[in-house]
Parts: sequence; structure tokens; C-alpha cells
Amino acid sequence: MNADNLRAGSARSEAEELLAASADWDLSPSRRLHHKDLLMQQIDHELSASKEKSPASSRRRLPRLALALPAMSLAVAGALVVTLSGGDHGSAPAAGSTASAPARADGATVTLGRIAAAAMKTETPPVKEDQFVYVQRLARENKGAFGGPVMLGAAHREESWMAQEPGSTTTTGWLRASGKEAVMPGQLIPLTSATPVGPGLWYPTYAWLASLPTDPDDLLELLHAQTTVGEGESEDEAVFRTIGDLLGRVIMPPATASALYKAVARIPGVTWIPDAVDAAGRHGVGITHKDSGSATRSVLIFDGDTLAYIGSQGYFVGGAQGTAGDVLFGTDAVMDRGVVDRQGEVPAKAAG
Repeated sequence: MNADNLRAGSARSEAEELLAASADWDLSPSRRLHHKDLLMQQIDHELSASKEKSPASSRRRLPRLALALPAMSLAVAGALVVTLSGGDHGSAPAAGSTASAPARADGATVTLGRIAAAAMKTETPPVKEDQFVYVQRLARENKGAFGGPVMLGAAHREESWMAQEPGSTTTTGWLRASGKEAVMPGQLIPLTSATPVGPGLWYPTYAWLASLPTDPDDLLELLHAQTTVGEGESEDEAVFRTIGDLLGRVIMPPATASALYKAVARIPGVTWIPDAVDAAGRHGVGITHKDSGSATRSVLIFDGDTLAYIGSQGYFVGGAQGTAGDVLFGTDAVMDRGVVDRQGEVPAKAAG
């Protein structure tokens, strides 16, 4: 999310067909990680139930969330939050991950202070209103059957282009996926809204980010005021997840980035994790938020040397989804960021 982040590494199913029928994003791209597993499992469950009488029907595998959600998805996902809400990621070791450390009480504060200081020292070129913020990431998602155990699919690549127009717009960006587990591979898909949206949490342009208060208490107050809280989750958890959403899809002014990390340190229940692993297999330090009423939990991962944000993990916490312990259900890794002049264009270092 700052200059260090710019170098942070360098036959569709029937459900996918249904989702691809509309490219409207009533949910922002940032919220899709939170809803993807729940929404797709519900769709799979309903499709399977409708075919129960067919002798040819077999147990379906869960598809990943399509790159474009139809207009009805917001209502469906909102209803699902009642059953299984919370952050996107969590903490308990599956292979290649570690649980939240029973570490010193000030571990998160100290780590976030170092991250904030590193962010302030970086140089990030401003993004012009006619340009796009490019982010390339690797992602692994749950492919398990509805009601069955979590099964992580293979890693696939996703690229996004965030528009920077200062006024309201119905097209806030573009997405393209590639790889074995990708939906609609190679196609450039617009991220659209049914109604125009202006710069803000749902459309975080560089200029809007630069306009945010740099006092961490004021910034945290603003985030609490503007963040949508789902049923069954706390306001603190919703704000933590919103911050994680921003980290994975923007380029941010250094002063704003530094204030954001200091704001995270002020959220009750934030915990330090000494070792966390992103989708690319890179080890780093993690920051997570624990909410007793949530079925999922987020882990934000930072490079151990540069302290740049590099990815995230998502867990079902103990007891959720019929699990005995915490189970990893998704992970990603930010491989590249840059600024380009057109959607579909890739920065030279990413292309190389």
C-alpha cells in the first residue's frame, strides 16, 4: 500500500454461469472475500437441492465466487451474514500457518508502530485522476462441497485495475483472472454498481485516501462512522476487516498509511502473530483481530524485513462449519502494485 508494497514480490460451472450473467457489483470488491465462501456454498446447496430427484445428479464441488456478482447477490450475502459473519481471516494453524501467539500484550502495538514508521518513510508517487491502480495477487479459495470439509483449491492469479475518477461513477474498476482455478480466465470484467458511487470506502481513490485525517484517533472515528457492520459481528471487527480490504487493493499516501496502522493498534482485541504465511509461501508477521461472536477471523501479513503488507489468511474459527479447531479457508498474496494509464495495461515489472 506504499512504495515498498509496489515491489511486494512480483467449462464454467452452472453456478458460475448464473453469476456471470450480470457484471453488476452491488458489493464492493473488498467485501467479496468476506462473502465468497458463504455465498457460493449457499448457491451450490440450492442448486444441489433442486436436482435431488435426478438420478444423474452427483455431489457438486463448490465453485469460487465469480468475478462479477449479480444484483441479487447483495441481499443473499447479507442474509448469510446472520448465520456466519465476521472477518475474512483468522488464526489457527493448518499446514504452513501458525496460531495467534500467546505473546506479550504489547506485541501488536509495537509491531504496528514499526509498520507505521516504515510506511511514513516510503515514497509513493501520486496517482492521477485519469490513471488506474494496478494490483496483482495470488489467491487460494475453498473448493469443498457445501456442508463438507474445507478443501483449498490451487493458487490462481487475479489482477485488478481501480479507477481514480473524482466524481460518481458506475464502473469503479476492472478484474481479470487466470490459472487452473480461475473463473472466466483471461476476460477483463468491469466492476460496476447499479447506482453511481463516489470516492470513499466503496471506491477508495488515491485522492480520497489523501484527504483522510492523519491523526489515528480521528481516522479511526471516521472509519467507525463509515463502515457497514453486518449482523453478528462487532463494530471493531467490521472496521478491522475494512482496513484489511483497503490494504489489499490500493496505493496509499505515506501519511495516510502510517495513520491507518496506528489506528489499527487502537482497535481492542488486535493481536500479534510472529509467523504467518501468504498464498505465495512467503513468511511474515501477522496482525489479527479476535471477536468471540464471529465464526471467521482475518490475519493481515507483513513482510518481516520491509514491513510492507504482503497478503492475508482466512480461517473458520473453532466450532464454525463443523470444525473442531481453526481451519484455513482462504489465503492471498499481493505480488505487484503499480500505476497504469489504461485498464488491462500491466506495469513493466509485472509483465516481466
